[in-house]
Amino acid sequence: MVGQGILLFLGNEESPMNYADNTFHFRQDSSFLYFFGMDYAGLGAIIDLDENREIIFGNELTIEDIVWMGTQPSLVERSAKYGITDIRPYNQLHQYLSAARAGGRKIHYLPVYRPEHSIKLMDLLGIAPAESSRQHSVEFVKAVVDLRNHKSEEEIEEIERGVNISVDMHVAAMRMARPGMTEAELAGAVTGVALAAGGQLSFPVIMTINGQTLHNHYHGNILKPGQMVLCDCGAETGRRYCGDLSSTFPVDKQFTTRQKEIYQISLDAHEAALTMLKPGVPFREVHFAACRTIFNGLKALGLTKGDTEAALEAGAHAMFFPCGTGHMMGLDVHDMENLGEVWVGYAGQPKSTLFGIKSLRLARPMEPGFVVTIEPGIYFIPELIDYWRSERKHMEFLNYDKIEAYKDFSGVRNEEDVVITADGYRVLGKPKPKTIADVEALRQ
Repeated sequence: MVGQGILLFLGNEESPMNYADNTFHFRQDSSFLYFFGMDYAGLGAIIDLDENREIIFGNELTIEDIVWMGTQPSLVERSAKYGITDIRPYNQLHQYLSAARAGGRKIHYLPVYRPEHSIKLMDLLGIAPAESSRQHSVEFVKAVVDLRNHKSEEEIEEIERGVNISVDMHVAAMRMARPGMTEAELAGAVTGVALAAGGQLSFPVIMTINGQTLHNHYHGNILKPGQMVLCDCGAETGRRYCGDLSSTFPVDKQFTTRQKEIYQISLDAHEAALTMLKPGVPFREVHFAACRTIFNGLKALGLTKGDTEAALEAGAHAMFFPCGTGHMMGLDVHDMENLGEVWVGYAGQPKSTLFGIKSLRLARPMEPGFVVTIEPGIYFIPELIDYWRSERKHMEFLNYDKIEAYKDFSGVRNEEDVVITADGYRVLGKPKPKTIADVEALRQ
């Protein structure tokens, strides 16, 4: 797809928390992992399309490194494990690229997302940091997206391992939660499950009684009777493939009647989205199947009104569902988000600018091998309710007096991970409790 030139891969470096020797857990760049497999800091790599060669650039460990880190395989041994036999010192990367540029050859690189990468590009290619994000190779991006969007059977097996660990994390939280606990206790418990399984978290844990806040990473609240907990967490396997699940469960042993009503509508939307999944169906239509179910379900409770299709077209449903139904998943929990949603989730087509729809990360037609999340939810966001009401927004579709009574409700969602098959879909991993009866059975 790229044709000619050199594909440049920038590996990640160690990232200090507060001083050089106290680092965050190392995570290699996902595209570097996909093509080279090497989960080590301080590496660069190229695929020379014109000369049909692949080279790893890096430095061997010194005796000082070994004193602190213990006996380690050499870089040559590490590279051989992944089928790479051409290994050169890191400082030769600059020489190789300089010679290629002098010969008029094109150097392709992917969009950068770490400041260190911008600095490397300045050193290697003479590109100012402010320009690095604008000079990446679109051909390279499109080729990587096309490869990584289509998961192999081996990848699907690894993702499924991550999903199974993620299910264990959610079941642990559902069983453990009690009034008087802090959110942090539950967050710590699910983190322990991921680490004990030999992996890491695939993203920071969301464990909150304020489920109306979509990405809430605060864990300081105390669980009280009458509340619900929204848990959104997942495991990353040792090979860096991700699981991503969400659950909502009551702090009490059972949901209240009002909680059951909203939870069931959300679950109905989840099932409506699942039934739409098959090759050729645009994910945008999957999203609107969930939105339609939510709007109609709330209409039965008196919170919404009017023509449903007109409401969806106007974006009135975004009062309760201001985000998307799902996203691609794989080596990244939001797979390849650094490469741009317009290519990953939209196949180059423009995104909507309408509130709610503009947050839809995935809209393109489904293809076999795509791994996606399904996670519609219903959220009552007091600030959004107040703002829209003050603007008299969508008055023909929203019953604000009824909605006002739900400002203390918070939010609910369920999430599962799905692979698109030749004729439909398959939910990955072992079942996660999601029906009202199944959730309440764990809360006893």
